Amino acid sequence: MAQDAPWLVVGLGNPGREYAANRHNVGFMVADLLASRVNGKFGRHKRAVAEVAEGRLGFGGPKLILVKPLTYMNLSGAPVVALAQFFKVPIEQVIAVHDELDVPYGQVRVKRGGGEGGHNGLRSMSKSWGSKEYARVRFGIGRPPGRQDPADFVLSDFSGVERKELEFLVDRAADVVEAVVFEGVEWAQNKYHGN
Repeated sequence: MAQDAPWLVVGLGNPGREYAANRHNVGFMVADLLASRVNGKFGRHKRAVAEVAEGRLGFGGPKLILVKPLTYMNLSGAPVVALAQFFKVPIEQVIAVHDELDVPYGQVRVKRGGGEGGHNGLRSMSKSWGSKEYARVRFGIGRPPGRQDPADFVLSDFSGVERKELEFLVDRAADVVEAVVFEGVEWAQNKYHGN
């Protein structure tokens, strides 16, 4: 890892008020919370179709560049790679935060590399990078009930029952991002995968 290089944390989601509370937008929710933790303010970036916020974790800690692509999920990769090049961030210091159908609701998982599990935002990032070796903080949303199409499920809002826990889980996902930055993926797995 490059000592001085910042970390690029990508919250995956769709722009627009109609998507704001969707399961698919949990990456944006986590990015917003992290921005408030580092006293960063999101604004449009001149080099990419994305909102960016910057700040440091703790006093003199690592620099975070928080990104919310504004291209819609399936085109997220291009602005992410453009910003990584602009800020000189190596792929080892890129973290994507996203909803995950294959993880039950209430669980947050972390891994580096691997498949995209049908997630269009991850697929776009991997294609644009030509690599899958970035870290992922996977926010479990579980599988849709009954025969509901997964595409409709991810674009629907969290249920009333889920919303009772949502703030706590977004907070935990932000903690996991910080753990990856400070201690690495394996350490974060050991700490958070048991809960």
